[in-house]
Amino acid sequence: GAIAAKLLESLGITVQAYTSAVGPVKIDHSHMDMEEISKNCLYMPDRAAAAEAESYMEDMMQRRDSCGGVVECVIRGLPAGVGEPVFDKLDAALGKAVMSIGAVKGFEIGDGFEAAASLGSRNNDSFVIGKDKKPQKVTNHSGGTLGGMSDGSTIVMRAAFKPTPSISQVQKTVDRYGKEQEIQIKGRHDPVIVPRAVVVVEAMAALTAADLLLMSMTSRLD
Repeated sequence: GAIAAKLLESLGITVQAYTSAVGPVKIDHSHMDMEEISKNCLYMPDRAAAAEAESYMEDMMQRRDSCGGVVECVIRGLPAGVGEPVFDKLDAALGKAVMSIGAVKGFEIGDGFEAAASLGSRNNDSFVIGKDKKPQKVTNHSGGTLGGMSDGSTIVMRAAFKPTPSISQVQKTVDRYGKEQEIQIKGRHDPVIVPRAVVVVEAMAALTAADLLLMSMTSRLD
């Protein structure tokens, strides 16, 4: 993933992942500060949300419970036309890569599931001619993809991680003899695994983008 990121960087493409939610605590996208990502243990680009999330995690530890969260990832600078219109779609390839990460139970790109409650007139991304005399989108509800390929705008995707299964509470299970038992896990276990997954999502996104970019080089006239 790091090598893929270096390759993309040499082409002016950057990949950045961060924690956008821990349990019910979500970042405020209107107050995002990317420099804050490395300043808190949760890798959240929102200082206030990070403090609230840390407090929430402390409560989970006291309850001997755990929580899940969401990792958001953005790819900037990816040229239009990366991916395929039917097989090997860019969004499908990203979904496969991210869903292959342990504990991921959901993937969305752009507005994702919110698009299901939207309208065509609101969800459609209109195109205009920008200052550089080239077509550009007014909005980015599609998350940087169109027809299975990149459309030149920022790729925005999210991965939902389930709560850490190893909790200290007593839980019911069945042993190898088919008898019901109770189990209580001992030792140190993190109340949330989302912060550890940030770099993994980033690596998988970089690998996928670099792979499809190299594949598309032979199909472009330039």
